[in-house]
Amino acid sequence: MSAPLLRGFPPVVDENARVLILGSFPSAQSLAVGQYYGNPRNAFWAITAELFGFDAAAPYENRLAALQSVGVALWDVLRACRRPGSADSAIEPKSLVVNDFGELFARYPTITRVYFNGAKAAELYRRLAEADERVEYRRLPSTSPAHAVGRGAKLAAWRVICSS
Repeated sequence: MSAPLLRGFPPVVDENARVLILGSFPSAQSLAVGQYYGNPRNAFWAITAELFGFDAAAPYENRLAALQSVGVALWDVLRACRRPGSADSAIEPKSLVVNDFGELFARYPTITRVYFNGAKAAELYRRLAEADERVEYRRLPSTSPAHAVGRGAKLAAWRVICSS
């Protein structure tokens, strides 16, 4: 018996978006609370709050608005998949449903940079999605608590979002 088909979140994007941060697929905890990076141990909100000057403890809608105000959009590579638990390594390969990036980039042509939140997101995108030649792609260290790199090192690597 396989795990149920899980569905991810719609993109958080508007016409001001210049940067897209892509994860692989929301964790079980994120799905349960209905929020991107909903695991409080995930460093995503602490890192982006430091980079863009907002309160990481602010209500979720305020954090999303803060990212959008600086041209940052959020989404995941996968729209749906089967995965027992939260580990990317547990995603069932035959269950992958990729999001429609062609439509996203056509609708939001100001997005010219994509940053992958971790190796799995980059690998899934490379395998399942079609790259847009006008978009620059770069992998960043995962903000997941499962990725054993210190927060300071993650923050230093993520600073590239602000500098380019």
